[in-house]
Order: sequence, then structure tokens, then C-alpha cells
Amino acid sequence: MVPSDINIAKAAKIKPIYEIASQMGIAEENLEYFGRYKAKLPLHLIDEEKVKKSRLILVTAITPTPAGEGKTTISIGLAQAMNVLGHKTTVVLREPSLGPVFGVKGGAAGGGYSQVIPMEDINLHFTGDIAAVEKANNLLAALIDNQLQNKGKPFDLDPRTISWRRVMDMNDRSLRDIVIGLGGRTQGVPRQDVFNITAASEVMAILCLSKDIEDLKQRLGNIFVGYTYDKQAIYARDLNAQGAMATLLKDAIKPNLVQTLENTPAIIHGGPFANIAQGTNSVVATKLGLTFSDFVVTEAGFASDLGAEKFFDIKMRSCGLHPNAVVIVATVRALKYHGNQAIAELSTPNVEALRIGLANLDKHIENMKAFHFNPIVAINRFASDSEEELKLIESHCSKMGVKVALNEAWAKGGKGALSLAEMVVEEAKKHNKELSYLYDTELPVEEKIEIIARKMYGATKVEYTAKARTQLKTISDLQLDKLPICIAKTQNSLSDNPKVRNRPENFAITIRDIEIASGAGFIIPIAGEIIRMPGLPKVPSAEVIDIDKEGNITGLF
Repeated sequence: MVPSDINIAKAAKIKPIYEIASQMGIAEENLEYFGRYKAKLPLHLIDEEKVKKSRLILVTAITPTPAGEGKTTISIGLAQAMNVLGHKTTVVLREPSLGPVFGVKGGAAGGGYSQVIPMEDINLHFTGDIAAVEKANNLLAALIDNQLQNKGKPFDLDPRTISWRRVMDMNDRSLRDIVIGLGGRTQGVPRQDVFNITAASEVMAILCLSKDIEDLKQRLGNIFVGYTYDKQAIYARDLNAQGAMATLLKDAIKPNLVQTLENTPAIIHGGPFANIAQGTNSVVATKLGLTFSDFVVTEAGFASDLGAEKFFDIKMRSCGLHPNAVVIVATVRALKYHGNQAIAELSTPNVEALRIGLANLDKHIENMKAFHFNPIVAINRFASDSEEELKLIESHCSKMGVKVALNEAWAKGGKGALSLAEMVVEEAKKHNKELSYLYDTELPVEEKIEIIARKMYGATKVEYTAKARTQLKTISDLQLDKLPICIAKTQNSLSDNPKVRNRPENFAITIRDIEIASGAGFIIPIAGEIIRMPGLPKVPSAEVIDIDKEGNITGLF
């Protein structure tokens, strides 16, 4: 019987974190310890000249399915394999949100023999970064309501225009639409409010794009709050909120150093969702990895149409970096799902369903070629995969001029990803071209949205509700129309309908609303029905997570 992820993690020979830092070249006096196996890294260690000389590897994936693709597992296994081959490599990832951990996933630190450790700590609170984001976000919410309570000092904020939302790092659908301020005049001003999950907050997006404390403060001050009764735009800086918010984030802005099961350095920092925000770890974490490594392996949330596009057009544009190679993770099971095979039958060989589902892989390959990258396809191998199915994928990719590597990092760790690592190193060493973005930010907002919808999703047109049209005018009036675009869309389909599998054709993307994230520095068009506060499933992972009297945790898998 194969041991569970948590049992594999517990059996690992974990090194004191100063040893991991030492092998990277980081002196112990620069570590801010969180126990023996976790430490924060100060931002002054970033060396921009070393950053430019190192190589960055992006791992993305095909459209997610209930079968799972294992993008984080592949990222960790790839970094371990590159170190096995003698290439100094660090893996840089996002932090898990408690919502998915207690909801569907039960853990988000890789899997099998390609995990980051200490696994329990990383999945549960970690170093408190997400809690700090939550507090900073809700401080601004409290200041806004305090302004309403003390009407007219120094301005009259119109509660009907307030766009700022409270957050909590847990799945709780009952908080999606609430009324606050009930109970009388001393209890606040009654108004409708909303809770989002913390990873979906603009503060999280800001934390991950900020280059230092000063940049963080400026971005926090640029958060759009709403309007006064006389139509004056109000930002967080008008409430003098940025200083206190940044103070709450003084430690959270520092990346966290841990390790993989094979003692490969791992920097884990930030956790914005890719179906709502930019879906990648922080800029400073990436730069710290590049400062102390020859290669950095990182991932972007969900598939290429969301995480990878935002990685290029938002994160890379913001920090001036560019990756040197791109990996697309796929599985036989997931491709058969896109070929309309039933979930219960995905372990049964079905070459025809696989052949149909390859259209989804084709689209993600095309998406990466739009950024002038010839991606490498990593097949995350399962025991149920037939040789005929694997050969079909290899043959198909060969016809497209794309390299394919079978990956067994879940079962074998770094040794299971050696062929992928060799391909990635070869590709990264020859790719030094400047990044080509999908669109020019000077274009009108509607044109930028249409470029993404057509080129990344395959849509034939974009439609707008009346509410979205009104927001377009608001964005123009606020002179924010030159910002990049961060479309919020379901991750489960290339379209905005989560039930549509594979590679849909002749469909429209409907933009029902547009939100302003002026602090993060992007505009958020909302496509279809996207939820920023998830609910728990019928049987949540929380029901099987437990701890005994010795402190041993079970159920994180």
C-alpha cells in the first residue's frame, strides 16, 4: 500500500533550516526563524544583477479537471531533479489557503515524494502571512465604516458606492451577502456587505507585486474605496490607511524559506488565486530565488489561459523579468475527461476519448506559443495509463514540434523527473529573448479584454452587461484605463461556463461586471458567475482532519 502524503512527509529526513540556507549561500544571521525548519528572508538580500543572470522556469497546465493534474507536484519534482543533475535550483511557490485545505484539497504542498516540508505547518497557518493580509484588509474595512459613523470628517463617503470587501481565510458561503451595522446608531451605519476569501483580496495581490515596504505602502494607498456624495473618488490614502496596513504586513512581505523532501530549497510566499487575481507567488520571492540559484522553478495557478497569461502580462510586466522555459502539465486521465469520458471510468484505457481531449492540450500549447515559447509537455504518469495512450500523446506532440517527458515525480521524487529536467535545462539555456506581452496596456480596456478572450480562450466575441458598461466609463473617468487586465473566470473551462469541457468553439465571453484593483495595478473584468467566497463541499476535508494527544495530525493528504 502506498503511504499517504502526510506519512511520507513525516518520514522525511528534514534538515534544520540554517543548513538549507547555507547551501544556498545565505548566512545564518540573515534568517528570521519560525522554529527549526522555517525562516523568513529579508528583502535586502535581493541582488538585481544576480537576478538577471539566473534562469526562470514557469510550470503551467491544461484546463483543470476533477481528476487532478499535479502541477505543484511536478514543479517540486522538477526542482529536485535539476539539483540531482547538479544545477543549483530553488522551487518558488504560493502559500496554501486554509479554505481549500479544509474544503476540497486536504493539503496543498505537493504530493507523494515531491512535497515541501514541514507539510503540516505549510498547510496550517505557516508563518502567519495570510492572517496578516486578512487583518490589513479588514483594518481598511473598519476605517471605512468608522468614516461612515463619523459623517463629514473630513468628507461624506457614500455607502452605496463602497467597493471594499471584508475577507476571511475559510470557505463560508453564508458570508457572501450580509448586512452589517444593525443594532442602533452607536453600532455603525447599516449597509449591505460581502466577505471574500483572503486569497482573493486585493491586499494579497498587492503583497505579491510589491518590491519593498515603500512600494507596498504606495500600492495600499492607491486602493479605490468609493465616492463621496458629490462624486469625489476616495482612495485608502484619503483615510490615512496605508501606514497602518503596511505595518500589519511588515513581516508578511518577507518570503519564507523551507525545503522539499530531498532538501531542495523552497521559497513559499503569497497566495493569490488565479481565477480571480494574478495567481502567482510574490515578486520578491522569485527574485530571492534567482539571487541564490542558477535556476528557479515556479508555477502559475490553474491553466495557461488564467495563471500563465497573468504571470506574463501582470507579474512579469510589473517586475521586468521573463521566464526562460515553460512546462505544461497534463495527465492521460484529465485529457480523457476533456474527451468526455466519465469520471468513474478515467482509469480505464480509452484511446478515442484521449484523442478527442488532446484538443485541450493543443490550445494551451498555442497559448504559450503566443508568448513566443515552445513549451515542454510533462505527462504526470499514473499507474492506470496504458502504453498506447502515452504513445498517442508523445506522437501528437511530436507532430506539433513539442517535446514530451513522462514524469513520475509523485512516486520517485527527483529521480522520476530527470528526463523533464534535462529538457528544461536545454531549453532554458537557449531561450534569452525578451518577453512579448499579449497586449499593449495603452490600448482601450475593451480591446485588451477582447485580445485575451480571443487569443487565450478561443472566444469569438465579448459581450458586456449594462453594469459592466457603466464600469468601463468609471474606469475611464478615474484615468485607470491604461492598467493591465486581470480577468476573473472559471478555471474549469476555457469558456466562462464551468461545465464546458475540452476546447469549445464559437462562444462568447460575457463580462457581467468590472472591478477596480488600482492598488494592485490592474482591472478585473468578471466573466460569467465567479465566486470569491467558496463554500464547503458536501463532505469537506475538514471532517477527516484530526490531531491526537501527542500532536500527530492526520487527514492532510
